[in-house]
Amino acid sequence: MSIPFDPHTILRTPYLFFTGKGGVGKTSTACAAAVALADSGKRVLLVSTDPASNLQDVFDMKLSNHPVSIEGVPNLDVANLDPETAAAEYKAKVVNPYRGVLPDAVIQTMEEQLSGACTVEIAAFDEFTSLLTNKEIRVKYDHILFDTAPTGHTLRLLQLPSAWSGFLEESTHGASCLGPLAGLESKQVLYGEAVQTLSDGEQTTLILVTRPEASPLVEAGRASSELRGTGIANQLLVINGVLTDYSDEDRVAVAFFNRQAQALEQMPKELQELPSYSIPLAPFNVTGIEHLREFFQSSPSGTAVAATASADQKLTMPPLDTLIQDLEANNIRVIFTMGKGGVGKSTVASAIAVGLAGRGHRVHLSTTDPAAHLEYVLGEATGRISLSRVDPKLELERYQAQVMSNNADALDEEGIAFLEEDLRSPCTEEIAVFRAFADLVERAEEEIVVIDTAPTGHTLLLLDATEEYHKEISRSSGVIPASVQHLLPRLRDPKETSVVIVTLAEATPVHEASRLESDLDRAGIPVKWWTINQSFAAAGTTDPVLNGRAQAELEWINRVNHMSDAHAVIIPWVPHEITGYEQLKALGEANLE
Repeated sequence: MSIPFDPHTILRTPYLFFTGKGGVGKTSTACAAAVALADSGKRVLLVSTDPASNLQDVFDMKLSNHPVSIEGVPNLDVANLDPETAAAEYKAKVVNPYRGVLPDAVIQTMEEQLSGACTVEIAAFDEFTSLLTNKEIRVKYDHILFDTAPTGHTLRLLQLPSAWSGFLEESTHGASCLGPLAGLESKQVLYGEAVQTLSDGEQTTLILVTRPEASPLVEAGRASSELRGTGIANQLLVINGVLTDYSDEDRVAVAFFNRQAQALEQMPKELQELPSYSIPLAPFNVTGIEHLREFFQSSPSGTAVAATASADQKLTMPPLDTLIQDLEANNIRVIFTMGKGGVGKSTVASAIAVGLAGRGHRVHLSTTDPAAHLEYVLGEATGRISLSRVDPKLELERYQAQVMSNNADALDEEGIAFLEEDLRSPCTEEIAVFRAFADLVERAEEEIVVIDTAPTGHTLLLLDATEEYHKEISRSSGVIPASVQHLLPRLRDPKETSVVIVTLAEATPVHEASRLESDLDRAGIPVKWWTINQSFAAAGTTDPVLNGRAQAELEWINRVNHMSDAHAVIIPWVPHEITGYEQLKALGEANLE
């Protein structure tokens, strides 16, 4: 049995990275740890590097790229590294010194070169490494906590210091990548310092946050191995949401406890070797300072929640099958599942694919999420369903080979060398992944395409970048593929494309989903259906802790129903993890009656 997590005795190093699969509670854990350390007299800075950050929801206040004090928690400052803001500041820092010095046409070219998604990534990375190497910040704070993006993107972020450092060391033609690297080359020494800090066990601790469930544990094990490979060896495991005291007369509670116990027994070997700590399941939404202060307690005051009639109120929302029927009736060809990490997008995408295949349609199910696990959810491709995954490394190799082939006859030896160098920059991976995304959507000509996307912040960066990639792909390969030309019109056509927003009936996922819908609306991309997943209120529990969570859901269920104009379906929490064709089929057909 793991030891209760106590940040005062466990968290010792100056730099603390909290990471894990989306939805495991890493933001709650990081925020509660920051509050606990600050309450003990430590000077603390909490920083989010997640494009889909919800720190503002937890603290109920507006945050920015620059640290602000938290009222009621002396010694705690919080910052939210918004990528778009970071990119704007980075762009100004690179271009402004040349205004009035260089011709306007040159300035305009520089601004165009600094307007793509590559600059967004570089800018966020620049701020991240600055925090790791800024001696003034290090002296000001006892601890700097990083609430990072879900693990697939965290791996990329933590590998970037080495990636950029290696690229600049090997560069023989100066900075390339359309100009965004111009501001990085002078900081090469800092990237070396960042790499050293991350690999120093006296300076940095990696806190792998997971839930006692099979999929998050597998993801945590993978992340542990990969990050150890980058030199980050000082790791510990925090298992969040453990149900320890439950009603043995409640079928949902018994099943919930047994499912957790089985998952922990089958914990990956990589995690068994780590120091392990646990956090009890909270019966409330973790927002507000007082709830953060109760988060690590074994018996929070909120557990004494009596079962009331409100928890048994009749839920009239339809099952997932209603949504599937509507997609078929309207002949929708491209379907996205989007939402905050950990809400079950992969499961819902798989259930939709199975439901449509069961109605006789050919379906291609794919993912753009580095941390996705479609094969785990669905198993092998079956019947009318084909599977794929946009693998960044594989797509990078394909793209590099294609660009070199397209330009081989048109460039001299020096030009080839310059192009090879340009294609080694970390920016190229983003371009390659985008190309694959466009090709994926193009398959809708032949079959229904269901895409399980990365968590919301990264999805928006991908979609926002569409027009910018037109320029970049044309520059690199000399031609814009038909799939890229067709992409935006196809995504914006409500007769062809539909986004299904997936959420849990909790404050943070609903807030995040609402922001996502607004952003998609501005981009002209249609949203019709919402799905509330893993609902305890729909499961009918009377266990004090689980019923406390069920009652807290009701407000958010009603809010989703209102925001979606009654185009919302609900999926109850079920005793077993949903895997395989038959279980996914049953999930789509489930009825709450």
